[in-house]
Amino acid sequence: MPKAENQQGVVPPHGEDGAQATGQADAGHEKGQLDEAAAAYRRALRLDETLADAWYGLGRVELDRGATSEAVRCFRRVLTLEPGRARAHFNLGKSLFDLGEIDAALDHLRVAADGTEAGSLRADHATVLKTRREWARLEAANEMGSGQQSPKPTASGGKLRVGYCSRFFHAQNWMKPVWGAINHHDRSAFAIHLFSDGPPPLPEGGYRESPADCVHDVRGLSNRDLADLVNRTGIDILVDLNGYSFQPRLGLFLRRPAPVSITWFNMYATSGIEAFDYIIGDDVVVTPGEEHFYCERVLRVPGSYLAFSVAYPVPEVTPPPSAAAGHITFGSFCSLYKITDEVIAAWSTILRRAAGVKLFLKNGNLGVAANRAAVIDRFTRRDITPDRLLLAGPANHYDFLAAYSQVDIALDTFPYNGGTTTTEALWQGVPVLSFHGDRWASRQSHSLLRAAGLEDWCQPDLERYIDRAVTLAQSPDTPAELTLLRATMREHLASMPICDSAGLCHALERIYQEVAR
Repeated sequence: MPKAENQQGVVPPHGEDGAQATGQADAGHEKGQLDEAAAAYRRALRLDETLADAWYGLGRVELDRGATSEAVRCFRRVLTLEPGRARAHFNLGKSLFDLGEIDAALDHLRVAADGTEAGSLRADHATVLKTRREWARLEAANEMGSGQQSPKPTASGGKLRVGYCSRFFHAQNWMKPVWGAINHHDRSAFAIHLFSDGPPPLPEGGYRESPADCVHDVRGLSNRDLADLVNRTGIDILVDLNGYSFQPRLGLFLRRPAPVSITWFNMYATSGIEAFDYIIGDDVVVTPGEEHFYCERVLRVPGSYLAFSVAYPVPEVTPPPSAAAGHITFGSFCSLYKITDEVIAAWSTILRRAAGVKLFLKNGNLGVAANRAAVIDRFTRRDITPDRLLLAGPANHYDFLAAYSQVDIALDTFPYNGGTTTTEALWQGVPVLSFHGDRWASRQSHSLLRAAGLEDWCQPDLERYIDRAVTLAQSPDTPAELTLLRATMREHLASMPICDSAGLCHALERIYQEVAR
């Protein structure tokens, strides 16, 4: 007797139903067997396409596999079946954020948990301050449930003990400003402690190891235990380098384990955490009129707060591709979540107005075909044909940098500018076109370009950013100008504040000595 078919006309193997296939898929996913789990979820959905759990599980697998646009489709199916499912809203929001659809992402994240982010045009200074303060209030209630340390008083005499906290000490490309500064610390006056939540710092990443430094591997420590370690070590000034990129460790600072707490390098807006005494920036990223939107006291260094040094092998600078191609190729190697709908609209305007130019995008998400298709679709909706786009996925860091040989001019993203991306483009000889935005996150490139002596590449507003790109693309003089600029770029940068890591370090040391008093 033949097996009975389900309502989709599929014959279940050995009497298996959709729920059983979903359970098998869940088990495979927990073991990290992503391909097997995806196949089992799809089998479950062939048996019963109304299984919200199977759609949700498949979405999580696709997210883990990097197929972000496919994950979006799955989570949307979940919400069609179960509109109130909070975790589906959260994961859909996360997926949309990774694809650069920031405002749509935030709509779903607010359903899951009432939050916002400094990288959305809809989130002004007041909104960011309010939201982050509310997060800090809720987090403090959780952290303080088990008690709070009483920090030891700041040392009077002897070396000042400075502790840096990061999950990313191993990230060679991202930590250039950090290592440039730390490598120049005066060890006769400062005792340096690195509290690492990830792999240890390595020389090939830019860190010049000093026998006087103490590196603490704090992976797995609770915030309470780490606060106790910081306290017992007698740290005078504790510096956060994570910002919201490693949110779980912000609870450490809520415990006030050191007499002075500072955030620098990776916050891009107020932390919303009253336990931070200071935030360090420069006079481009935070204007005096915006200081009341910060719960920290704003301190500024001269030049750029992101002054950097390159202490690892990089490709040589090459001539601009337009010298041989006869047309300009714009490019952006920023993460896809920074390429918002507003950014694509602006870039599409440039491409429509400047006939013949190309746009080269390269990042980790574009290694997946479905994600490339999603990006092409976003441009197609703005009348940009696929032949105008060059899309490439991830590569090892050296080859990633070598790909700048295919770019004439880098286009900055907004409202979340490039930071690392801007410094890397410049070091590879590629000028970055940006504009002065309305918040810290959208002024990072202005800070760097000013410190590089390239402030004319930062326009006053979006309209003139677009106009300048079109003018450069249409001018017959641009290839020759870019050739000269690239030939002298590194020598020029090395003489400017953008690469004055010693100067940044000395400015930080003066701040540390002042606040310790």
